Amino acid sequence: MSLISLFTETQKIKAHVDDYTAKAKLEMRLSDLFVSTQKRPAVILCIGTDRSTGDALGPLIGTHLSRLKLPHLNVYGTLDDPVHATNLEQNICSIQHSFTNPFIIAVDACLGRLDSIGCITLADGPLKPGSGVNKSLPEIGEAHMTGIVNVGGFMEYMVLQNTRLNLVWRLSENISSLIIRSYLKVRV
Repeated sequence: MSLISLFTETQKIKAHVDDYTAKAKLEMRLSDLFVSTQKRPAVILCIGTDRSTGDALGPLIGTHLSRLKLPHLNVYGTLDDPVHATNLEQNICSIQHSFTNPFIIAVDACLGRLDSIGCITLADGPLKPGSGVNKSLPEIGEAHMTGIVNVGGFMEYMVLQNTRLNLVWRLSENISSLIIRSYLKVRV
């Protein structure tokens, strides 16, 4: 690995919802992201819909975060006002017009391998929403978080509809807590 690739290589951290050690590493990386962008407005863009159990992860996280009313943390996508495929571009435009150079973390549910179900990921770079269900939507975010809610590869819409709410709820609580703790450490 060259010195140049060390600075340009994107980071991706994965932690199971029950793995406290791995979640601590994820929280530390999230705190580092908030520190490095401290002078910029923070936006958490929670993508998904409450019309599908598996895809409700984003709006649940948005609802958890917005209820706390953390100072200077801007949250888009809640159960009351979800950000989904049909209004994503409109919300992206709204964010770009409302903030100068915002630091956006996009959050969404995703499908993955069987052994990854229940994992939370944090990665540098934009989220590609809808890719798990073969939708072409705009990429968004300088970093993104996902919760792997079920297995992908076959009949994705049906799989999302038949995802256990218990897992989605646990992931939403954990991701919300990670964001809150990381944000409070460095931004408030």
